[in-house]
Amino acid sequence: MLDQSTLRAVADELLEAQRTRTPVPRLTARYPDMTIDDSYAVQNLWRERMIASGRSLAGHKIGLTSKAMQAATGITEPDYGVILDDMVLENGCTLEWDRYTHPRVEVELAFVLGKPLSGPNCTLFDVLDATDYVVPALEILDSRIEMEGRTIVDTIADNAAMGAMVVGGNPVKPADVDLRWVSALLYRNQGIEETGVAAGVLNHPAAGVYWLANKLAVHGTSLEAGEIILAGSFTRPMWVYKGDTVFADYGPLGTITCRFE
Repeated sequence: MLDQSTLRAVADELLEAQRTRTPVPRLTARYPDMTIDDSYAVQNLWRERMIASGRSLAGHKIGLTSKAMQAATGITEPDYGVILDDMVLENGCTLEWDRYTHPRVEVELAFVLGKPLSGPNCTLFDVLDATDYVVPALEILDSRIEMEGRTIVDTIADNAAMGAMVVGGNPVKPADVDLRWVSALLYRNQGIEETGVAAGVLNHPAAGVYWLANKLAVHGTSLEAGEIILAGSFTRPMWVYKGDTVFADYGPLGTITCRFE
């Protein structure tokens, strides 16, 4: 594992990359012995600095949960990052494209917890019981580390590439809809780019949430009531450019739109 001074230096480097919108060279190229535990330690240091600056924790994101995303990244296991309060945006918002390092958009479901959720033996049924409602969401991916050749170690340190999220559509209770069959059509500038079904996320979108609860239990933490949990994308990431309008149609669960300027 990396020593504490190196971990702090990497976290500071990522903060500067976030400020300047200039990705840093791949961490695993410079620290070939860097482990997943090192990456989460860097992420935690970054999170502490964000909270110290006045931001607050809104929830967690789970990444790389579908075959579509694993194929798109070459990474074959899930990861997680944190969602801060100012990352949660309203339907119909306009985003500054220049705030991100060439953003990408993913189609997801967000679980809003009404009860705390903890591992180590958390199950699908625990997640459904603890969830207040599920709502469509778009994740805006950002990258503070160069993408070519990156591994899960790089991605985790980069807060799982979390940039922002747009919440919209119709909230539903978990018992009121078969979440596995929730589907979405993703458009960019009136042209359809991606389609997907939520079962593509570990066979059930709630599966990522209990995976996360069990993963956090190893570190002695849990998910709290009120947290938003982004369960993972069931489409490949879609590149967006300045001037693009994004539209996602979730059928009975409604629509989400945003624009990059």
